[in-house]
Amino acid sequence: MKSERKTEIKVGITTVIALIVFIWIMGWAKNFMRSSNNIEIKLSFDNVSGLEIDDDVYVRGLRTGFVKDISLDKNMILVIISVDESVDLRDDTEFFLSTVDLMGDKKIEIIPGSSDNKLDFNIIQKGIFLPDLASMVSTVGEMKEDLNTIVGEVKISLSSLNSYLTDEKLKGDIKSSLKNLHSLTSKIDLMLDENRYNISQITDNTAELSEDAKIFLHDNKENLTSSIVKMKDVFSKSDSFMTKLNFLTSETLERKNNLGKIIYDDSLMVEMKQTISNLRELVKLMLQQLKDDGVKVDANIW
Repeated sequence: MKSERKTEIKVGITTVIALIVFIWIMGWAKNFMRSSNNIEIKLSFDNVSGLEIDDDVYVRGLRTGFVKDISLDKNMILVIISVDESVDLRDDTEFFLSTVDLMGDKKIEIIPGSSDNKLDFNIIQKGIFLPDLASMVSTVGEMKEDLNTIVGEVKISLSSLNSYLTDEKLKGDIKSSLKNLHSLTSKIDLMLDENRYNISQITDNTAELSEDAKIFLHDNKENLTSSIVKMKDVFSKSDSFMTKLNFLTSETLERKNNLGKIIYDDSLMVEMKQTISNLRELVKLMLQQLKDDGVKVDANIW
């Protein structure tokens, strides 16, 4: 009797221990075991596509936390994650929402940054949603009309291209062009073959001329330099002469010199015209006297 009671007690103790271990394992697996040393980070996503509370959070592939809360905040979805405080996160850390497997289970992957400044946990971080298979299928469904339109346009293009390529006139033109191109290529080959010596001679002469020019420049380097210096001096003097000439012309036009005053003085011009007219009359009178009786001179010479 005592033996049976001891057996029952042992079985009971074993069952209780097994139940405690099972509950602990389930709590660890389902994130029921919360660490008081975890830190909370707020993330914002445009789409979470099946993310649930208690989904895992990874840092470089290592499970370090879980999703604590998901809520809708205005036009974005606010996700609060709990992460072990030992993780060193910088202000350029990136947060990705991705798919774990083909069943559509979600996880949040954290890629720590390398900035010198630590992450501010009071600021809502922007999360990046990586589309899964379902999202891509949905996107393809939304693009159905566009795809149908594209396929239709491709069919039209292929039909037009087919009719273009089956045009007999076009085929004849292509054949004729290829034939002419072949003939032209043959003639060019023949011309190059017939003038191979001349081309080689021209090349040699060009090389020889270049060498002679190089020698000439080397031998007359000093003379050329001297000539260039003299030409620069001539240009400089010419420039100075032109400057002076421009200055003289400007002064003449503005009547600042005697030549300008003479040329542009109206009264002087009138007097000169009058003097010339009087001189013309005097010459005319003297010629008339010479033709008649000569010139009578009444002079008193001492």
